[in-house]
Amino acid sequence: MDNEKFDGMLLAMAQQHEGGIPQLLDTVFSFLARKTDFYTGVSEETAKQLVLDKFTEHGRQAMDAAAEKRKRNEEADRRRRERLERERQQEQAPPPPPPQQAQITEVTDEEAERIQKEIEQKSKATGDAPAKEEEEKKKADADDEEEDEDSKGKMKPNAGNGCDLEKYQWTQTLQEVELRVPLPIVCKSRDLIVDMQRRHLKVSLKGHPAIIDGRLDHEIKVEESTWLLEDKRSLLIHMEKVNQMEWWSRLVETDPEINTRKVQPESSKLSDLDGETRGMVEKMMYDQRQKEMGLPTSDDQKKQEVMKKFMAQHPEMDFSKCKFN
Repeated sequence: MDNEKFDGMLLAMAQQHEGGIPQLLDTVFSFLARKTDFYTGVSEETAKQLVLDKFTEHGRQAMDAAAEKRKRNEEADRRRRERLERERQQEQAPPPPPPQQAQITEVTDEEAERIQKEIEQKSKATGDAPAKEEEEKKKADADDEEEDEDSKGKMKPNAGNGCDLEKYQWTQTLQEVELRVPLPIVCKSRDLIVDMQRRHLKVSLKGHPAIIDGRLDHEIKVEESTWLLEDKRSLLIHMEKVNQMEWWSRLVETDPEINTRKVQPESSKLSDLDGETRGMVEKMMYDQRQKEMGLPTSDDQKKQEVMKKFMAQHPEMDFSKCKFN
């Protein structure tokens, strides 16, 4: 049974219980007593055992999921600390020694003539290699300028491919976004307002200004997105992306953008995708590599194969003046 399909309904119900979990459980068991034969249809011992079994089963799942999230957060924190340490070491590294000034040596007319002949011979041997090198250098410089222009003003992603901001931190994979919001005071779930909509997110404490209140960068699956309070001082929000083939450049539209070209997905995560999504991602990666090398993409190759078969089947036709893109 897919229990997650009821999450939207149950979350809405839980948010209406200001008394928290005790009040929510009171509502559930009241419903079982009033509307079902849970208490009267079986013995008291059987009913208690059923509740205990389900408590143990789902409790174990919750503990495993929490342990996995802590592990991911610790790994992200470790990577962030390592990156900060590398940047600190680079800042503290001594500056490189100044370049040595070239020594000017006077040569005779005979030596100058000999050096000129050697230069001309090397130029003939290499042909137009210097010109090609200069052209490639200019092209590379142009590509760098284009990338720098597109990336201007954008932040470098954090270790989790998201962004560390003043009031919160978010990370992402292709499938999900995880948001961590440190809270200014110790609070309970009933003190929080978490409103997740398909393209909008609001997070605040009751009686306080909103911490987040803005339009999301992309759409989320509300029914599969959840939140939980950790240690009464940290809010963790998990959001499932609708489009699981793109990276977010920001959480909400008022945030500074990150440079998604600098995103570094873990290769091991590719194996976690379903067959169809994994095939699409691998195709995109292959086509990107082909374009970078100036080679035809997978779609171009298919078109070429179809044309070759057609030309082989119709040798009487003249294709010499045809242009194939």
